[in-house]
Amino acid sequence: MINWPAKASPHIRPIGAERSAECAAIHATSFAYPWQEADFEQLFVAPETIADGAIDAGEEQLAGFILSRIAADEAEILTIAVAPEWRRRGIATRLLRPHMYELAAIRVSRLFLEVDVENTAALALYANFGFEQVGERKTYYRTTDAGFAAALVMRRDLL
Repeated sequence: MINWPAKASPHIRPIGAERSAECAAIHATSFAYPWQEADFEQLFVAPETIADGAIDAGEEQLAGFILSRIAADEAEILTIAVAPEWRRRGIATRLLRPHMYELAAIRVSRLFLEVDVENTAALALYANFGFEQVGERKTYYRTTDAGFAAALVMRRDLL
């Protein structure tokens, strides 16, 4: 008997405003205070934004995405999110690796991000890619219980 995978691996490619609604839907399943479709539309049209998506080869649906904003020779990962049905399958890793290469290819020397101190999966992902903590923001994220959570500021040199 052949054990076929439930879904083929998605292809990583640049995405734009045409994926704003899908990004907002995935973001809503990933964060307590998600961005709206209009937020994504604004980011996608900004020339300093780089966005890549993991596109399901069979159905052309978005499995996950990553967005970064470039400023001079630095960039910040604004968000990375994976649809619930694609989680725990290496999609974030498959998004982050080529995204970092893409940024390095356009001479981005340092990449920053903020991550919730409680997000152990994201912390492990970033550690595997060589990100190091360079700071902490004490009350960066709002929580669903009207509180706040700290964020670690992390950096990775690309060049």
